[in-house]
Amino acid sequence: MTTEDNKPKTAAFRVGLGDITPNNLGQLKRLNTVLFPVVYTASFYKDVLDVGEFAKIIYFNDVCVGAVCCRKENVAGSTSLQNLYIATLGVLAPYRRLGLGSKLLEHIIENAELPPSTGPKIAKMYLHVQTDNEEALEFYKKHGFNVAEKCENYYPQFEVSDAFRLEKVLVKDE
Repeated sequence: MTTEDNKPKTAAFRVGLGDITPNNLGQLKRLNTVLFPVVYTASFYKDVLDVGEFAKIIYFNDVCVGAVCCRKENVAGSTSLQNLYIATLGVLAPYRRLGLGSKLLEHIIENAELPPSTGPKIAKMYLHVQTDNEEALEFYKKHGFNVAEKCENYYPQFEVSDAFRLEKVLVKDE
């Protein structure tokens, strides 16, 4: 059932995060096809299976409606720090503005801030957003990300090709 503005009713709903596994990888691929104008490679999906808490699907009343996928990157000259790149974060249009994107991002931030049981700490999180995507820019700023730089022609295949690199620093220089 939906409200007049075609959004799902929010009176009684269940929201849950799920791991990305080989069994639901097809759902993630279908979601990304709808959400993003980029075709992701087989290696992207293989890597998603290996990042643990940094790749999640979100369910709304048991329906897969969004996901986040990150990758860890080594910091040059450090064996104790890594960066976390948010490659994708999206929620299907009818389920936006229900806090689902925030739930996904907050999960990633919380896990990035945890002291690692083994391996390097996450020094910063970052991502790219097209310069005209004001909704995404405000969303990430609300969660503590700042514009670090403008990347000209970052998306050469799109009409709006420039992007901002947004980042959230978690560990000051050690």
